[in-house]
Amino acid sequence: MEENPNSADIAGVDAATENAGEGSTFQMNVSVPERWVSAVIGGALIAYGIRKRSLAGGLLALAGGNLLLRGALGRSLIYRAFGIDTSKAFAKIAEKAGKGERFTVEKSITLSASAPEAYRFWRNFENLPRVMRHLKSVRTIDERRSHWVASAPAGLDIEWDAEITDERQDRKIAWRSLENAEIENKGVVLFEPVQNGNATELRVYLEYAPPAGKAGKAFAKLFGKDPAKMVEEDLRRFKSLIESGEPVIDRNARG
Repeated sequence: MEENPNSADIAGVDAATENAGEGSTFQMNVSVPERWVSAVIGGALIAYGIRKRSLAGGLLALAGGNLLLRGALGRSLIYRAFGIDTSKAFAKIAEKAGKGERFTVEKSITLSASAPEAYRFWRNFENLPRVMRHLKSVRTIDERRSHWVASAPAGLDIEWDAEITDERQDRKIAWRSLENAEIENKGVVLFEPVQNGNATELRVYLEYAPPAGKAGKAFAKLFGKDPAKMVEEDLRRFKSLIESGEPVIDRNARG
């Protein structure tokens, strides 16, 4: 695989920024996945703008240069203005993933749909990539086992087999990953009827134990800024799909 031409720039500037220490007036505030995306898009805009040889092309090239600089330096003036810093959150995730430490996420959402309806959609695991952006595919093996593939940045895939460990019709699905999974995980989804059965309180509990090494780094890139935030966004898409038939459009989706 060809090496990204921007990789050396990003690595070199990282080292320079670290050496600057806390005394620097403008610290890095952009996470590694965002920086890669900015660098790739920025480079593409510059090349396209130069080929256009017009005012519009010049503006595109200028915008691309700004994105490329954002990717190389890991700094965003807009983030700084709003007090946003995604670099530290990603660093913590990468550190925990590298050590193989466990992540736990617990989230809930209220659906304007019955518990049986929500349960049926979720129980067909092959539906889930429609609402979970990190999932590439889910394939049913038999009544209790399934094969999962998640997409991480830089073309990486993370795969595992899972089995249902406990199930109650229209109320509960519990599962765990099987032996030799690249990322050990388990979870429970509860479907609690509310509002006289016209709505459902959906509660999700997830636990991940990523390994050290390459798979752990892929996990960190996959979950980006915040695993809890990612699950929250997935549940919002599930709510939109189950209520209106269309998943919500995420304007802030990662590239």
